[in-house]
Amino acid sequence: MNISPVDVAIIASYLIGITAFGIWIGYRRDASAQQYFLANKSLGWFTVGAAVFTSNISTIHLVGLAAGGAKDGMVIGNFEWMACFTLMTLALIFAPFYLNSKVSTLPEFMERRYCPQARTFLAVIGLLGALLIHIGISLFAAAKVFESFLGVPMVETIMVLSLFTVIYTALGGLKAVVMTESIQVWLLLGGATLVTVLGIKALAGVGVHDLAGFKAAVAPGQLHMLQPIRNEQGHLNGFSWLSVLLGYPILGIWYWCADQTHVQRVLGARSLKDGQNGALFAGFLKITPVFLMVLPGVIGYVLWQKGAFHLLNVAGTGQPDYNTMLPSLINYLVPVGLKGLIAASMAAALMSCMAAALNSCATLISLDIVKRLRPNTNDKRTVAIGRIATGVIMVLAMLWSTQGDQFGTIFEAINKIPMTFAPAVTTVFVLGVLWKRGTQQAAMTTLYLGSIIGILYFIVDLPSVGKLMLGAGKAHDGFTGLVTDPAQGLGVPFMLVGPMIAAFCVGIYVITSVLTPAMNAEEVAKVCWDHPLGFLRGPVAGASDPRVIATILLALVGVLYFGLR
Repeated sequence: MNISPVDVAIIASYLIGITAFGIWIGYRRDASAQQYFLANKSLGWFTVGAAVFTSNISTIHLVGLAAGGAKDGMVIGNFEWMACFTLMTLALIFAPFYLNSKVSTLPEFMERRYCPQARTFLAVIGLLGALLIHIGISLFAAAKVFESFLGVPMVETIMVLSLFTVIYTALGGLKAVVMTESIQVWLLLGGATLVTVLGIKALAGVGVHDLAGFKAAVAPGQLHMLQPIRNEQGHLNGFSWLSVLLGYPILGIWYWCADQTHVQRVLGARSLKDGQNGALFAGFLKITPVFLMVLPGVIGYVLWQKGAFHLLNVAGTGQPDYNTMLPSLINYLVPVGLKGLIAASMAAALMSCMAAALNSCATLISLDIVKRLRPNTNDKRTVAIGRIATGVIMVLAMLWSTQGDQFGTIFEAINKIPMTFAPAVTTVFVLGVLWKRGTQQAAMTTLYLGSIIGILYFIVDLPSVGKLMLGAGKAHDGFTGLVTDPAQGLGVPFMLVGPMIAAFCVGIYVITSVLTPAMNAEEVAKVCWDHPLGFLRGPVAGASDPRVIATILLALVGVLYFGLR
């Protein structure tokens, strides 16, 4: 193993320390369901925001954002900055109904707005998303990185990190998860800052001494956040400003506003204002990855091009494997001893994401399945079921994580897979809180038909399926699928496919709503705005008013976009 005793001591101290802290802060022998699953609704805005942020930033993001920075440039940072807008949506449009209706889960909210079938559908989507993406693929990505720069076998990494995470998550519940995340956010940002600073200092060693020299060394357009609609070959640009503008909200609203894994932190807030400002605080934190995770990838590209280190190729091709950029950069920049700190920060990223998803799964299973089937189940048994569910989900995720090699680019996969159901879920949630005329029949029809269309798109666009349909040997090297490939497919990027499916879903929802009986007006009024801009009404309660803070965040992101346009 390429790891010193000092590094081992740092990593071991972190794992033991964070697990002990999580158990100490969260474990209660006779915890009630609200204490275990919602931290007794005691979370302040800072804890909520830090937890929302760290539940999102996993090893996939550390590896994927650096890889994207090296391959595509700063444009990949749109996945971070656009999240600021969807977090504003969560804070201002959705959180008031989630918290005022006192629901414990988002599927429960769906039942109040529509029907029990909608609750079941969203619960299944939440479980699959957490198991397959938030935990399984994150665990695989972390194991591959630890194997690359520390030489730790993948299976050992999976076993060790899973064991420590499941212990404090199962015993401590949501409070243990969010309080450890409040610590992990600083370790995560600290490790990312260290790599960025060391990378900037290393540029002088390859002849890059100032900003002008850096701009000259990068690839054309690599420092721009906004890209043209078509590239130099005349094909649709996968991450053009249009693709980002239309495509990200489809993914982002599902991810940040309708996914239990992230919204559960807001549901545990001690007040509506804490929940709203916590979500907005997470929006401010989401600005940092562009500079601390994407920029290092661009710096790594320059160092690699200047011959500072070698980048592995994708197996069987002559193309560079950009997914190895981060571990290669760490091996080049970070001295022995500090590797343990970087490893701890990466472990923090993984553990916070896994813990969030595990707690979410336990909540969905206990409250949306068990309590519905057996309403008389007492709190003690409900919590026990939640703890058992945490362990079972972790085992399943560990088994699934070993299949991560079946995917190509992991970061693209975790954004492409949700396109199968995100358009339908986003449509049902957005129209559900903004349009009173929406009906339960419209919701279920949209969820079923939208998901079917999404699954068909995903299957047809799989490279293996496309190669089979084109015939043996007819697909060119690097073929990406019958929908996305610009040469042998339709050439439509997946970020533009999402809006197309969403437009279909909106049409289905509106038509079905008009053709079916309106729901009870009094009940709908409890979970739906009386006007699409109703969230802007009312007196402003000082500088801490969520609308004021959202305006500041909006202005800051606008200035940053203008600077890196």
